[in-house]
Amino acid sequence: MQKPDSLIFDMDGTLWDAVETYAQSWNNVFRDMGIDIVIERDKLAKMVGWEGKKVIREIMPDFDDEKRQQIYNTVNDGRHSLIAQMGGTLYDGVREGLKELATRYDLFILSNCAKGIIRSFIDWAGIDEHIKDELAHGVNYMPKNHNIKLLAEKHNLKNPVYIGDTEGDGQQSRIAGIPFVFVNYGFGHTDDYDLKFDNFKDLTKYFMELQG
Repeated sequence: MQKPDSLIFDMDGTLWDAVETYAQSWNNVFRDMGIDIVIERDKLAKMVGWEGKKVIREIMPDFDDEKRQQIYNTVNDGRHSLIAQMGGTLYDGVREGLKELATRYDLFILSNCAKGIIRSFIDWAGIDEHIKDELAHGVNYMPKNHNIKLLAEKHNLKNPVYIGDTEGDGQQSRIAGIPFVFVNYGFGHTDDYDLKFDNFKDLTKYFMELQG
């Protein structure tokens, strides 16, 4: 692989696992609204990486679009404070790896989450100084390939790569015309990648030693 000038990371399944926190944010709202739905971790884990509209159709099939969106907005409003309280599980080597990688690359986070969630994650993880910028699906409701291009244009990135954990991440990277790096410890599976890593420490080592 040609040495990139920037690394764009997916968040959920790539940098951390916060499914328990996300499930709690749904269940708190359903309980408070008297809605007879309980979201289990296993069900929600299968939806990690989906765009919001697809998630809410799956979780609330019996509601109309307006009601789904209203509930989803309430869930996300509460999710910010819940992330600060509960956090999630940062994958082994992520905090140290990002600090190291930031000495050689511009680092970004791009996720299909709601607006503000990436910032909540960055603050909880204490990695703000290492991340140059972030962009969530909830900002403009556009697919990842579009938002990858937006980040590239905004920051004049010449040779970015996208790092994620799902087949969809790979597909969106291909559409955007950039290499895809797959981490297989997350929530998804794919055979279509340019590089694959079993853990974040190996990923960090590879990119720190990459010449070019």
